[in-house]
Amino acid sequence: MKKKILASLLLSTVLVSQGAILSTVKADNTDDKIAAQDSKISSLTAQQAEAQKQVDQIQEQVSAIQTEQEKLQVENDTLQAESKQLEGEITELSKNIVARNASLENQARSAQTNGTATSYINTIINSNSITEAISRVAAMSEIVSANNKMLEQQKEDKKAIAEKQVANNEAINTVIANQQTLADDAQVLTTKQAELKVAELNLAAEKATAESEKASLLEKKAAAEAEAKAAAEAEAAYKAQQASQRQSVVASANTTLVEQVKATATASTATPAANSEEGTSTPAPTPVATPAPVKQRPTYNTNASSYPVGECTWGAKTLAPWAGDYWGNGGQWAASAAAAGFRTGSTPQVGAIACWNDGGYGHVAVVTAVESSSRIQVSESNYGGNRTIGNHRGWFNPGGVTYIYPN
Repeated sequence: MKKKILASLLLSTVLVSQGAILSTVKADNTDDKIAAQDSKISSLTAQQAEAQKQVDQIQEQVSAIQTEQEKLQVENDTLQAESKQLEGEITELSKNIVARNASLENQARSAQTNGTATSYINTIINSNSITEAISRVAAMSEIVSANNKMLEQQKEDKKAIAEKQVANNEAINTVIANQQTLADDAQVLTTKQAELKVAELNLAAEKATAESEKASLLEKKAAAEAEAKAAAEAEAAYKAQQASQRQSVVASANTTLVEQVKATATASTATPAANSEEGTSTPAPTPVATPAPVKQRPTYNTNASSYPVGECTWGAKTLAPWAGDYWGNGGQWAASAAAAGFRTGSTPQVGAIACWNDGGYGHVAVVTAVESSSRIQVSESNYGGNRTIGNHRGWFNPGGVTYIYPN
């Protein structure tokens, strides 16, 4: 009996000891899991903070680009309004200058033909009295004074139109530069917005507690990363295309009007042009009028640096270096040229600048071949989106156009 009691006590002792050991092990395992969970929570918190920081940084970049775009758009609207106002003022000054030129030339021609100075002397000598002679002298003085005032006004208007043309050209150049910046920023903005989406989804994935939700978010994140990669590749391709286009445009300037005319003649010889209306033989070129005497005009640069590369004005100035440096948009060239003393008209002539004014920016090109007033060829840039200098449309009817002649 004592042995059984002793055995029972020993067994109880063993069982109690094992139970204590098992309890201790279980407690230890729970503590380890709690510690591991705490470590995981701490790690996730740090990851969330880092992801949020990335989101905030990209959002700042996106906001900065959007703000810059809004600023440039406002500046463009203002500059375009200023350019439109300057265009009207330049046109009005041009009309006044041309009108005075005609008046002064007529007076000078009359003086040479009729001997005005002799007529004035005879008028005074033939007066019936001293009073009448004094009156005639006073009248002649008023005429001379009026002519002097006209000459002074002519000088002031020419100075004013030159200043306005420079200001107008600067506004036009800035608008075009801003438009290019807006296009470039649009590509960068697409990439940054894609990166922002990746960062936001990454943050959402870190915050997800359910494994299935996190897996779904990670799939979206992978898709967003693919989109971001595609956007970055598109941006790189855009920049490469822009660089290639700029190189082609600049390279196209290594030409002259003589080379363009020669190329047009060679093409016409290789492929004879048919009459656009009847399909018969090509009509003979329209005779060119005898040039007027050369007048003294301002001295201009022989390069096209005052106009934006790739624009029609840049192409025309490259082929016709005698054109002015600050004649504005294409639609303004005829008025600016007339104010500078160049002849303008409606008859096409090889080497003349063709000017189209549609009420907007307008367009200019240099004539390289003439069959008739309704059938010409030109070399130009920025036609149909092609910003290189060349013959982009062959024979065509120019329609309503004003020509600026180099002599």
